[in-house]
Amino acid sequence: MKAKLEDYEVTILLVLLTIFNSVLMVTGQTLWKLGATGKEIHSLGQLLRLFLTPYVIAGLMVYACSSVLWIYILNKGELSYVYPIQSTAFIFALIIGTTIFKEQLTPSKIIGVLVICIGVIIITRK
Repeated sequence: MKAKLEDYEVTILLVLLTIFNSVLMVTGQTLWKLGATGKEIHSLGQLLRLFLTPYVIAGLMVYACSSVLWIYILNKGELSYVYPIQSTAFIFALIIGTTIFKEQLTPSKIIGVLVICIGVIIITRK
């Protein structure tokens, strides 16, 4: 019985870590968008200078942490199990997009996120 409880705890931990990793990914990309918004990018030089802005640098650091965590998750879990959980990033991106960037919330976005939620629930049931 103890082995089953430990397996269950590991599974829950993997799910939570993967969802947290999705939050980190969306946070990094949000910082990138904040750093890129309103900037003129018509040349490679302008694009490269964008990498020196505080938001983009912060986003790169968050994304690097996300990548380290993702490698740990991949080491502990099955790719076919943890990768679909990463799709929770769409949920967090929708929330950030509508709240911070004032993007339009459409019925198709809502339905899409609900389908993603159902998919994550189905995939995480072992």
